[in-house]
Amino acid sequence: MHLSSRKKIFLKGAFVLTLVGLISRVIGFFFRIFLSRSFGTEGIGIYHLIFPAYALCISLSAAGIETALSRLTARYASLGRPDLSRASFQTALFLSTVLSLLCMVCIQIFAQDIAVFLLNDSRCEPLLKVMSYALPFASVHSCICGYSLGLKQTKIPGISQLVEQCARVLGVYLLYTAAKQPTLRLLWQTLTEALQTYFQAVEETGSAGIILAVCGLVLGEIAGAFYSIFAVRRILYTKSTLSRRTISLYLECLRDILKHAVPVTANRISLNLLQSVEVVSIPRSLMPYGFTRSSALSHYGILNGIAMPCILFPSAITNSISMMMLPTVAEIQAASQNRTLRQLIRKVSGSCLVLGFLCTLGFLVFADFLGAAVFHSPEAASYIRVLAFICPFLYTNSTYISILNGLGHTNMAFLINFTGLCIRIAGVFLLIPQTGMSGYLTGLLASQIFVFAAAVRVLVRTI
Repeated sequence: MHLSSRKKIFLKGAFVLTLVGLISRVIGFFFRIFLSRSFGTEGIGIYHLIFPAYALCISLSAAGIETALSRLTARYASLGRPDLSRASFQTALFLSTVLSLLCMVCIQIFAQDIAVFLLNDSRCEPLLKVMSYALPFASVHSCICGYSLGLKQTKIPGISQLVEQCARVLGVYLLYTAAKQPTLRLLWQTLTEALQTYFQAVEETGSAGIILAVCGLVLGEIAGAFYSIFAVRRILYTKSTLSRRTISLYLECLRDILKHAVPVTANRISLNLLQSVEVVSIPRSLMPYGFTRSSALSHYGILNGIAMPCILFPSAITNSISMMMLPTVAEIQAASQNRTLRQLIRKVSGSCLVLGFLCTLGFLVFADFLGAAVFHSPEAASYIRVLAFICPFLYTNSTYISILNGLGHTNMAFLINFTGLCIRIAGVFLLIPQTGMSGYLTGLLASQIFVFAAAVRVLVRTI
């Protein structure tokens, strides 16, 4: 492909994903305001406790397969093999769906054990059970997005992301509103015992009502999956004659997918296990510093439910670039155009760093406004102010890791992320009991600096 054409496709795709990402982040921003005011910071803390389990299931059933599918599709497209691209997509979709269903069953069976022994909070059990229903739909959605991005077709991933976010927010709002209306509550309670439990939870004091946010997560994934299926229905329902050639084609695709997906999946699972240790250990490590269990969850909710989403808001731009970088890098590498690759990496790196420094300045100036005026949480302002310094590294690191995966250096990307997580976990166990949440923030900054430096060194040596 000609350089100017590739550049136009890259910029167009990045623009579409950025625009949709920013709209989704704006919706999510107001959604978090609604959650913090409706369910409290402790409820948000409990809500975020289940996400390591969710991320672990996604890593096992979808994340590695999506990355492999995106890379393989880009490679097959550059080689002029649409048959292999289509067969790879269908194979990946079947494999991912089966794995997600197995994960859902396991969560349903072991939800109580996970909540009590791993998450150390029995209130997470119903949240885990509801969350598990999102897994099959998330897998379908993920595969379709991976296939589309491999073809550099950003319309489907972009719109599906927006559909998912809108369905999530609207679903939670309607469920919450219905639960507050006596007539509607009575009507809905007659439909199913599960809904009765959910609606009763809303009226209880404390954080149990946050289960409605998990229902929103499920509704969002359902909506995103159905839109994605509709968008690629012609590929899904393509009729093919079963023959030896067809069987050999799908087996070849399966081997290629497993070859690329297994290392990525193993790496993602390892990282998510470490993240699970981190998430569960933060509230525990705060208690020796003088926090109660309730206050520890509240501060954890402020950090992950308010402060961190604010910091991640501008990353809609860098995440869009990262998503486009993986197939683009794979395509350029297949064409052996190293000079073009170096130019692309330099331009992208510079743009991410500039954005990061500008955001650091902005968060330092508006931290008090965001924390106190917007979220009604003065504690969030101090967290935002400290987290602001990670912006240049955080935004650039996502792009670097995507480039490494696009180059096929999945093990190196894993090693870098693994070491960075170890630094964060060290901050949890060594610094939080002594200095409180500031210790974790220090470890987080140190880990992002390390990932940045390590990724730069690898890329300089490789390209």
